[in-house]
Amino acid sequence: MDAAALKESWAYVAKNGDDVPLFFYSHLFLSHPDVRSMFPISMSGQRDKLVAALGAVVSNVDRFDTVAPLLGQLGNDHRRFRATPDQYNAVGASLLATLQHFLGEQWTDELAADWAAAYGVIAKTMVQGAEEAAKTAPSWWDADVVSVERRTLDVAVIQIRPQQPLPYEPGQSVAVEAPQRERLWRYYSPANAPREDGTLDLHVQIVDGGQVSSAMVKELTVGDTVRMSAPIGTALTMDDPSRDLLLIAGGTGLAPFKAVVEQVDRLWRATGKGPKVHLFHGARMPWNLYDDEAMRAYAELPWFSYDTVVSDDASYRGLRGNVAEVAAAQGGWAGYRVMVCGSGAMVEGSLTDLVAAGFSPDDIRYEDFGTSGSPPSADTGRTE
Repeated sequence: MDAAALKESWAYVAKNGDDVPLFFYSHLFLSHPDVRSMFPISMSGQRDKLVAALGAVVSNVDRFDTVAPLLGQLGNDHRRFRATPDQYNAVGASLLATLQHFLGEQWTDELAADWAAAYGVIAKTMVQGAEEAAKTAPSWWDADVVSVERRTLDVAVIQIRPQQPLPYEPGQSVAVEAPQRERLWRYYSPANAPREDGTLDLHVQIVDGGQVSSAMVKELTVGDTVRMSAPIGTALTMDDPSRDLLLIAGGTGLAPFKAVVEQVDRLWRATGKGPKVHLFHGARMPWNLYDDEAMRAYAELPWFSYDTVVSDDASYRGLRGNVAEVAAAQGGWAGYRVMVCGSGAMVEGSLTDLVAAGFSPDDIRYEDFGTSGSPPSADTGRTE
């Protein structure tokens, strides 16, 4: 395969913006109408996911080892949609038709062969990832809604109990499908370390135009059953228990960090040692600090420090401003691992602010599921 030709042709096609996924899905659904039922009624979000996934794979086609794990996870992720090998073939045919359409005379026999070969490797890796995952885990987990607690105008804490054990690491995320919004999956981070009774707490914030977040906060009731995917993500997990942590959360981006704090608390209690943790939770208004009481209780522990930062209330008597800027200004973070979780805009702005303040990008971690079949949800402090 000519990696340079693949990248160059994809860059040319991608310039057509939304017309590319629109043509692709139109071709796919017209040629294989049976595939349509796998997708949500509204395709506006799905179009972005296709472009993000293809862009990530093609841009790394000459470094396949770096994208192979992503593709395996992507295949595992698509098990919840009951994707079959025949449907992978259908997707491949529509992809090639889309490339031919937008490349026109640039679509040569050589380029067509390279794209066909590249997609064959991609599809094979995804199918093998799904097959390997199927040996040890179901395609999805059913979970019963135990409680729905409205914390603020737009935030609810929803407790669910999977009907089968769901192993996960604090800081990971799971995709969730609510019965009120079938085939729409959004990522949420459990806000607790694993419990003996298996229950998970999800922090859900209503997002403007967010079909899933609105349904979960307003319509989900005790006794409903949601579906959950296998947990994914490692960026916000504690990989080195000897390294101190600086956690910077915006809104419901607090969820994975609360789980990590619980994990660290268990480590200290079991061994008498562990990392120091400083958590900054940013919100626009004081009443958006929806879990303040619980986090202040942890702040009684000697290894944990907690600060709240409010950006839009000039009368607030605590720390005010941009949460990442405020955290950086406190200083004393040499040797700390920095983790950031919030809306897409919050994470992007925080990375810029932290690097400008002198933090090394290698010391900053954040999660990005933009290529994993469904983007992270703003209900977890990201984008729906």
